[in-house]
Amino acid sequence: MEKELAENLLQIKAIRLNPQKPFQWASGILSPIYCDNRWVLSFPEVRNMVKKGLLELSKEFEFDAIGGVATAGIPHGAILADALNKPFFYVRSKKKEHGRQNQIEGYLPERARVLMIEDLISTGGSSLKAVEAVRKNGCRVEAVLALFSYGFTEAENNFKNAQCEFRTITHYHALLTTAKEMGYLNEEEKKLLEEWRKDPQQWGQRFS
Repeated sequence: MEKELAENLLQIKAIRLNPQKPFQWASGILSPIYCDNRWVLSFPEVRNMVKKGLLELSKEFEFDAIGGVATAGIPHGAILADALNKPFFYVRSKKKEHGRQNQIEGYLPERARVLMIEDLISTGGSSLKAVEAVRKNGCRVEAVLALFSYGFTEAENNFKNAQCEFRTITHYHALLTTAKEMGYLNEEEKKLLEEWRKDPQQWGQRFS
């Protein structure tokens, strides 16, 4: 499914590639790839494919509830929870400044085993903040599941240090291979994207 999903993400333009005119992330990093998995929600066939992928990944774990990482992980988590008839909640990046001042929205059972859902993994920072919030509530996070991963070593190290597993339906290597086969990239452009993944900061300096 990793190749099939990569193909569909390219076709619906949830993933866009532009090695010559890179995108700028909120962090300031220049990137030849931009991934917006919110587009998946608008295409029923791809949305169902993602649901099937998450269902398959979830079979590795035993859990009582499903949590979504706000905001992009919320719809995919809710869809998975509905398919499995499990409780669902979501975790904000920080507590609300008004009302009940919640960071966790929805019912989280005491001492629950939780599966967290994210849309994509870059460094893992937002996912692990949500994991920490759930753990502070006395629950155990079994793993984080996501649609896509950039395959950064930093993410692998961050999850390892947090003692948290993660799985994704597809990933950067599958994407590049599929994009080359489909004609979205030539060999030179594929190499440029491979170089970016190894060192995004250094790669972006050529455009400064």
